Amino acid sequence: MQICILAASGGNDAKTGGDYGGDFGCACPAERGKRSELPRSGMRLLHCVIMTTQSDSTSYRYTPELANQIEKTWQQYWKDNGTFNAPNPVGELATDAGELPKEKLNVQDMFPYPSGAGLHVGHPLGYIATDTYARYNRMLGKNVLHTLGYDAFGLPAEQYAIQTGTHPRTTTEANIENMRRQLGMLGLGHDPRRSVESTDPEFFKWTQWIFLQIYNSWFDEEQQKARPIAELIKELEANKRTTKDGRYYEDLTEEEKAAAIDEFRLVYLSNSTVNWCPGLGTVLANEEVTAEGKSERGNFPVFRKNLSQWMMRITAYSDRLLDDLELLDWPDKVKSMQRNWIGRSRGAEVSFPAEGYEIEVFTTRPDTLFGAEYVVLAPEHELVDALLSPIPYDDDVDERWTYGHDDPKEAVESYRTDIAAKSDLERQENKEKTGVFLGTYATNPVSGKKVPIFIADYVLTGYGTGAIMAVPAHDTRDYEFAKAFGLPITEVVSGGNVEEEAWTEDGALINSSNDKGLNLNGLNKAEAIAAAIEWLEKDGSGREKVQYKLRDWLFARQRYWGEPFPIVYDKDGFAHALPESMLPVELPEVEDYKPVSFDPEDKDSEPQPPLAKVRDWVEVELDLGDGPQTYFRDTNVMPQWAGSSWYQLRYIDPRNNEAFCDIENERYWTGPRPEQHGPQDPGGVDLYVGGVEHAVLHLLYSRFWHKVLFDLGFVSSQEPYRRLYNQGYIQAYAYTDSRGVYVPAAEVEEKDGKFYYNGEEVNQEYGKMGKSLKNAVAPDDICRDFGADTLRVYEMSMGPLDTSRPWATKDVVGSQRFLQRLWRLAVNEDTGELATTDAALSEDDLKQLHRTIAGVRDDYENLRLNTVVAKLIEYVNYLTKTYRTEAPRAAVEPIAQLVSPIAPHIAEELWQRFGHDETITYQPFPTFEEKYLVDDEIEVPVQINGKVKARINVAADADQDAVFDVALADAKIADLTSGKNVVKKIYVPGRMVNLVVK
Repeated sequence: MQICILAASGGNDAKTGGDYGGDFGCACPAERGKRSELPRSGMRLLHCVIMTTQSDSTSYRYTPELANQIEKTWQQYWKDNGTFNAPNPVGELATDAGELPKEKLNVQDMFPYPSGAGLHVGHPLGYIATDTYARYNRMLGKNVLHTLGYDAFGLPAEQYAIQTGTHPRTTTEANIENMRRQLGMLGLGHDPRRSVESTDPEFFKWTQWIFLQIYNSWFDEEQQKARPIAELIKELEANKRTTKDGRYYEDLTEEEKAAAIDEFRLVYLSNSTVNWCPGLGTVLANEEVTAEGKSERGNFPVFRKNLSQWMMRITAYSDRLLDDLELLDWPDKVKSMQRNWIGRSRGAEVSFPAEGYEIEVFTTRPDTLFGAEYVVLAPEHELVDALLSPIPYDDDVDERWTYGHDDPKEAVESYRTDIAAKSDLERQENKEKTGVFLGTYATNPVSGKKVPIFIADYVLTGYGTGAIMAVPAHDTRDYEFAKAFGLPITEVVSGGNVEEEAWTEDGALINSSNDKGLNLNGLNKAEAIAAAIEWLEKDGSGREKVQYKLRDWLFARQRYWGEPFPIVYDKDGFAHALPESMLPVELPEVEDYKPVSFDPEDKDSEPQPPLAKVRDWVEVELDLGDGPQTYFRDTNVMPQWAGSSWYQLRYIDPRNNEAFCDIENERYWTGPRPEQHGPQDPGGVDLYVGGVEHAVLHLLYSRFWHKVLFDLGFVSSQEPYRRLYNQGYIQAYAYTDSRGVYVPAAEVEEKDGKFYYNGEEVNQEYGKMGKSLKNAVAPDDICRDFGADTLRVYEMSMGPLDTSRPWATKDVVGSQRFLQRLWRLAVNEDTGELATTDAALSEDDLKQLHRTIAGVRDDYENLRLNTVVAKLIEYVNYLTKTYRTEAPRAAVEPIAQLVSPIAPHIAEELWQRFGHDETITYQPFPTFEEKYLVDDEIEVPVQINGKVKARINVAADADQDAVFDVALADAKIADLTSGKNVVKKIYVPGRMVNLVVK
């Protein structure tokens, strides 16, 4: 095979910004020195391919070798000409070519992590889909922003680096380079100028800057928005507002003032219960712990531990995060997951006096207060130690209450140790109810009854107040606990048999009155709840309250490979935010970057951040406005979610050194467009594609950060992602031998419905594709063996984009054959010349073409990419069958445009061979004429007394009288109705005629 490169020079392409024009010279021996017979303006790089066989004949068949050469050539052309570069309104990426198109599209893939294992064919599914959608919209004349960056900080990168014994930066950069290479083979139309890496100091400088904006903000409950701390201080100084504990600011010492301000901040230090994972040497957010109480990464045990950690007050935004879901074009499943995670519920907060303290419980059923027979605290509740009886249990205390100990303190310590490794889900779903009596009692505020106080693992600190009033007659878990511990069960809602089970349905209230003016007897649920809350508020025993399951975001990790906090501490331990001029705070270069991990089962171990060992980095002399002083850096780093919480904004303005994103550029690409999306449009990325697994991690965090930036006036959009689409997954079969060890799937043979590897029968399972399962297929291999366009067509044709589907390499050949048939319609495989004619299209040709265009346009618009391929295959098959050779050019040429979004390389090649000067990327997408979508004449069955007797052809728009005339004139119908009476005539338009004959 010999490749012929035609080089062009001179001129300028206004669309792509590349040079073009002038003379073309061919570098192959046969053509050296000759000028191209078809000079094409608008091209910097042209090629011809001469495939010489041993018989010295030439062939232009669309083989994988030819496909590879075509693809490499066009990828180089796109790169050289900046074909996919999208201009901005202002800044370094602005254009001087005039006003930008009003119509734009901002399409984005979820920030990928550059895995050291490289990509398998499942990874590009979403990337190919978004590229297809972006290319289609470019052909509609839109300015399209599409790029891809890399989320490279965090635990996965660090663990991989530790396993390989190299620095995280080295492995991360190598992984990114490899991923870029693999994705580059697919011909994705990304704007490379906009690509970012979260590990780049020029990127994480702005991650740290945004952190400081959140740190220096507070949430104004009245205005329901974030405001700068400076505005809060002014209001406090003017006595327009008091501190959280009701004091006036002017009455506080300087230290007390600083502490009071910290209580308002959206970022704060909290000494609270966290998820400690000794095996990873770090704490984890709730979302990073599995239902089994293990770390999502590494599957290590996770324990509850009290530590001082940075927290973000995401709970302040609970209502907005919940209510604004209604504004988003997101899958219902994801919205439901976020609603459930936020978990808003209305009820009452009730005080149960106990030993000089007030136990605050939240309940959605204050109507059942008279049935509250005991109080349960979460084992981690802050009042547990204060309420513990200092003396041994009385002799008459039920042994089931004491957890095998005489001393309440010993019982509690033993119980806490035993449940430390249980996950929240395991604690809630555990049917065997366990707990410990504290040896003390609380007072039921409505009945005045003394009720015992327990701790039990089915009560969590993460919901409500971490304490419940237990109503065993009407709550299943309370009922099970009461039965296990021999506690009384008082029925207060009629309708059930509480001797056998808890009654959880509605009914009239009974046994619910006191001598203090509260009588709920006879009321229904809604009436009783309202009456109970009114009484509690008058009595001072409680108040109406809205509660949430959502907890504040734990925002610190004891790692090395992450964004350092732009915070330092003075000698007294007070935190100070660094000024913007000192950003970015970069990681020190160290040899020992490994985290201090422990025995995974050692729950008593203490976090030891790797950065704490770098003393010359930790201890630093700075002048923060009051002269040089010694400060100490924070030795934790941000979680891996930090960079992904805002990266979509940096894509918009990646070279801006003055701001993370100029708001004029942001307004163009993500600002609200009410004229297009309605008056409630929140703005955001136009299409965001990624997996559903990020519903309550990345997506919730990103929404929170974006809303803070919106409140502070840095962005015009209220939400980061206007439309979300969850793609499915490409899955594969994997095989295990008798030991349960995975064997190479590619080497397994099937015989008589069974599977064998090296002669041994193996077990087949279906699920994920991955290196560890030995069933991964590299896109490199498919591109080499079939071509990138074939891979793209196959992945888009496998099924609906939002469903999972099995990979089968043997089926890829079907997509290859489709492209080969398309190629043969345009190119003579013997001569390389065009294989089309100038013949006019027949009526059938026009119908097939225009119906294909109409269907394909609608499918592209709605991401039905599998049916796009199906329609194109059907049209190519029609032309192949109708014209064995030399199909009309007017029927073939539009296919290049129609297939271009999915198979761009072959489309570019065919477009050039048809004699066009410019890239097909910006060619207008074909349009259709309505008249070819409607049949002039239709076939209608004719029934006599309900049975089909004939079929007639009538005009598609014929009225019923004309249809009846044609039906009765039909020879067969006329014969069957001769001499008989037609008593009724029925016509269902376009469907049938029915004649009732007697």
